This record gives sequence, C-alpha cells and structure tokens, in this order.
Amino acid sequence: MSPLLAINGLSIGFGRTQIVDNLSLCVAPGEALGIVGESGSGKSLSMLALLQLLPAGAAVTAGRALFDGADLLALKRRDIADIRGRRIGIVSQDPLSALNPVLTIGRQIAEVVRRHFGGSRASALRKAEALLAQVGVPDPPMRLKQYPHEFSGGMRQRVTIAMALAGEPELLIADEPTTALDVTVQAEIVSLIKRLQRERGMAVIWVTHDLALLARIADRVAVMYAGRLVEEAPIEPLFAAPRHPYTKALLDSLARKPGGRMAAPSPSGCPFAGRCPEVMARCAEAMPPLAGLGEGRRAACWQVRP
Repeated sequence: MSPLLAINGLSIGFGRTQIVDNLSLCVAPGEALGIVGESGSGKSLSMLALLQLLPAGAAVTAGRALFDGADLLALKRRDIADIRGRRIGIVSQDPLSALNPVLTIGRQIAEVVRRHFGGSRASALRKAEALLAQVGVPDPPMRLKQYPHEFSGGMRQRVTIAMALAGEPELLIADEPTTALDVTVQAEIVSLIKRLQRERGMAVIWVTHDLALLARIADRVAVMYAGRLVEEAPIEPLFAAPRHPYTKALLDSLARKPGGRMAAPSPSGCPFAGRCPEVMARCAEAMPPLAGLGEGRRAACWQVRP
C-alpha cells in the first residue's frame, strides 16, 4: 500500500543547534503510528514542521514530507492552509490554549466547517452539533452556546477533537492529547480517538512519552532520542524483543521510575552512549546508521546486525 505520508530526511534547526536530524517515517492510510520519546526528543517539533507551525527561531533545514504526493514542507502558505485542518487534523495536549476564550464553542467549530466546506452559518452549526454528539459531549445544542471556561478539561479535549474532525481529515495528529487529564478521562479520550479512527478510516499519529499507552493503540512504533529515530518496529515485536538499548530502557522503566536525563545531540557518536549499558568505544566515534532488520524493523545501534 502506498503511504499516505512519507517523511524523508527531515532535519530541523534552532539557530546553530540541530534539534531533529534526518528523520524518515511513513504512515499508511488507516494506520496508527506511535512516536515515543522523552521531552526534547523532537517528536512534537517534527509534527509541527509538517504543518508549517514551527515556533519562531526553528526552521526546517533539510528533507521532504510527501502527503498524497505533495511536499508539505515546500507548499506555499495558502496551500498548506488548505491541508491543515482539512486533510490533516491536530489535537494538542492543552485544549484550553487551543480554544479561543472569547468565542462560543459553536462558533469556533462552525468556523472550521465553513472555512473548508463553505455553506451557511446555520448548516455549519448543525454540523458542529453533530460533531459534539459524535465525540460524546452531552446536550450539544446547549453546549454550542457556551464558552471554553464552562467545560471541564476532559470535555474541552473532546471539543478540540470535534474541531480536528470538522474538516474530515485523512490523518489525525494526536500530540500528547491526554497529558493534562486524570487517568479515567485519559482512558476515555484514548478510546474515543480509537473509535473515531475505526469509524472514519483515518490514519493517526500518536505522539507521546508513554510507551505503555502505545501498547494499546498503535500498529507500529517509532522511537526517538535526541532528535534521531533510533528504532522502528511493529508493536508486538517491539515489546517482545526491542533491539535498541534505549527502547529496552524505556520498557524497563515501565515498572520503575526512569533515571538519568536525555543527552544533548552530539555532532558525532550515538547520543545515547552516555546512558547506554551496552556502550562500547565505537559508540562515541560515529553515529550508527538506521539499519533495516527485516519484517518492518529498523534500529540505529552498533550492537545490532540484520
């Protein structure tokens, strides 16, 4: 199957610092891809780059991101605006900051509908009401007239999911969508997105630091460390037999509090070398290539051989 999204050699710099280095990933239609890594690993920044939403000072320095044949990184502002929110939706970790505090929920969702499909305000509000019902917000007619501060954190996240779905996207980027929520609400939001993916046939990219979460929702997992992709594999083989030492450490940490801090990207050598229990002299001398291991697996480690 041809990929819906193919990222090739994506590199992102912040001034003279390389934040993301040579990231290559594919997402198939309808697939759930998990991207996991510690804070600062570059996973969220990579997703923002796809939508041309990088923060000031950050810039793409190399690479392509083909979405249905169009390079997202090279599109003009008008063209990326037609894709962003329409064919690619995004749900962020902070729903309150994603919503305008002075506009009603109904107006905000309706504006997304009209931006991408046109039509009257009345028809857009009817679709907004249907979207709220679809994501489990009770009493949609009343809720349309309310403001973000009148919703709980979990309900606000449901609203942002409704807004992300308003354009009927083929790809949904869920960037830490449950981080600010309590455990019970987290499970509800995860189940909601899984159901909507199944019903709509969307591809979903789950961005998270929680490897345990991906065990329940992802078809395939990409592991990032210090701006680099260090391992990629289908979910079951990854959990059964991780190949990169960092992935092994993440799995080990599920049962205990992880120690140490992520190393800064290094101009040479493996960035995980300072924390790796399997380190050898070669690891400090050159960055290992991302080697294909068969059966859809890749890992960047000198200890690993096909």
